[in-house]
This record gives sequence, structure tokens and C-alpha cells, in this order.
Amino acid sequence: MPIYALGDRTPTIHPDAFVHPDAVVIGDVRIGAESSIWPGAVLRGDYGTIIVGERTSIQDGAVVHAVAEFPTIVGDDCVVGHLAHLEGCIIHDRALVGSGSVVLHQANVFSGATVAAGAVVRNRTDVPPGALAVGVPAQIREGASIEEAITSGAESYVANARWYKKDLRQL
Repeated sequence: MPIYALGDRTPTIHPDAFVHPDAVVIGDVRIGAESSIWPGAVLRGDYGTIIVGERTSIQDGAVVHAVAEFPTIVGDDCVVGHLAHLEGCIIHDRALVGSGSVVLHQANVFSGATVAAGAVVRNRTDVPPGALAVGVPAQIREGASIEEAITSGAESYVANARWYKKDLRQL
């Protein structure tokens, strides 16, 4: 699987995490227990640090990058959807970033919040706890997130990763 050190920047991947063989992890990337990195995802910690907490999924085709000034941090029990782009932002515990969305520098997606599919959360934008960010640029809808969907999504990807670790084989 393509996991690379870059100079003295070396990934740290918990033994209970799952990194698909077609994902790419480069540099200062830290991945917590029971988290999963899916096919085509790229986590590039060349200029800055990327931290992925525990029980978090970074799904197919997602791009996670950081710059020296702004690490990218994804908390515990998060769901980052297919083709999402995170850069220099903080996704707090139990948050969801929908497929095809973008979350940029110094943005905060707080616990229980959802970034809708295709939304763009601009620099220095806060998505409050339990809120939904929707549109381009994202507009905030207080209290519109469905926290149970985040929890069940995170749990299903933990189970999915266990299955893949056990039964995935190349033909």
C-alpha cells in the first residue's frame, strides 16, 4: 500500500486502523484506532500535519491536505464522504462532511454538525454544533443536522473496515 515518509515526516497509523491498498498516505499523517481510509483517498501531510481521530472514515477519493500554518484535524467518530476536500480545517468529533464538499483553511465544523454534499465551507467559517452547512458558499442552518445519522454512519464504517481487514483479497 502506498504509505510514504517524506524526509523526517513519517505517517503514524494505529494497528487497528484500516488503510485500503489504493489509498495514499504521505508525510506527517496520524490515523487513530478503528479509523478507515478508503480507495483513492489521498492524505498528504507534506507541509503540515494531518490528524485523523478514532473510528473516523475518510471515504473514496477524498483529499486531505494541510499547510504549515493550519493543520487539518478530523476528530473521533466522523464521516468524511466520497470526493470531499479538507484543507487546513478542524472537523470536531461526531461531525459529517458530505460527498463532494470542500472545507477550507481555519474553518471549524463542530460536533454534531453536517456539511451537506457539494457544499463549500469557506476560510474562517464556523459550522456550529448541530448545524447544517449547505450550498456554495455554504449557508448555515442552525439545528438542521441529524446527529443520529452521523453516529450510525461512523459505526457502519467501523464495521465495514473490520470486514475489509478480514476478507479483502486481491484477485
